[in-house]
Amino acid sequence: MKKEQDSNVTEFVLLGLSSSWELQLFLFLLFLFFYIAIVLGNLLIVVTVQVHAHLLQSPMYYFLGHLSFIDLCLSCVTVPKMLGDFLQQSKSISFSGCLTQIYFLHFLGASEMFLLTVMAYDRYVAICNPLRYLTVMNPQLCLWLVLACWCGGFIHSIMQIILVIQLPFCGPNELDNFYCDVPQVIKLACMDTYVVEVLMIANSGLLSLVCFLVLLFSYAIILITLRTHFRQGQNKILSTCASHLTVVSLIFMPCVFIYLRPFCSFSVDKIFSVFYTVITPMLNPLIYTFRNADMKTAMKKLRIKPCGIPLPC
Repeated sequence: MKKEQDSNVTEFVLLGLSSSWELQLFLFLLFLFFYIAIVLGNLLIVVTVQVHAHLLQSPMYYFLGHLSFIDLCLSCVTVPKMLGDFLQQSKSISFSGCLTQIYFLHFLGASEMFLLTVMAYDRYVAICNPLRYLTVMNPQLCLWLVLACWCGGFIHSIMQIILVIQLPFCGPNELDNFYCDVPQVIKLACMDTYVVEVLMIANSGLLSLVCFLVLLFSYAIILITLRTHFRQGQNKILSTCASHLTVVSLIFMPCVFIYLRPFCSFSVDKIFSVFYTVITPMLNPLIYTFRNADMKTAMKKLRIKPCGIPLPC
């Protein structure tokens, strides 16, 4: 494999979502609205969970607070750059900036996948073994599970960067997307990337697929348990599970489509990328708050003091 110094590409050109100036202005306003909704919605959930002790001590809301924090950070990796590019004709990103974007995209994305898997386990224990729920899902275990999610995301992203940084890039340098990601970058390498492609698919694609199957299996057990053992409170539990399954589908299906296949381009790739990086972080607060009475009640109890610090009633 050629060394990194054989590369003569210092920046990549992002083709973005459209080449029409009028359409770019419309998309700028649209995605600016989406970004504001992402920041305000996820920040509201994080603050609500932090200032209400009974939510922070509940494993489900403790994990939800971390999920919203990840969504908030994930949107900041791609959306601000995309908004800036909408207002200029030349869209470029430096080589180091591209690697940084890939690192944080996979770090936060993988951490979110692991966290959603943990949240499915939390719901499984709560529904299938309610008498031992607080004993099993104790604060120490919750903390270690969250740390494991972050560590898993870190290891996954480092593996992505190690494989990409060794590739030589001699031109062309155009990425057919609005941000840097592994599939598009690998296609620009001036060498045979078959082995690298297989490793990337095995890393990102199988990670997405395995977590997705584990989640589906967990919720299948939960639904079977509800049908055979519980009669009271089914509607509330089913509502919670439906919320989780909606989030899972919005996150995992685009990732499976993008990463678990040979690195060839499809016209819908950008649509799936938009769902993964913009739409899902925006919808998560709506899904979890509008379908959750406890979160809506806690948000109504928030008060803003003159100093700007939110405090519980």
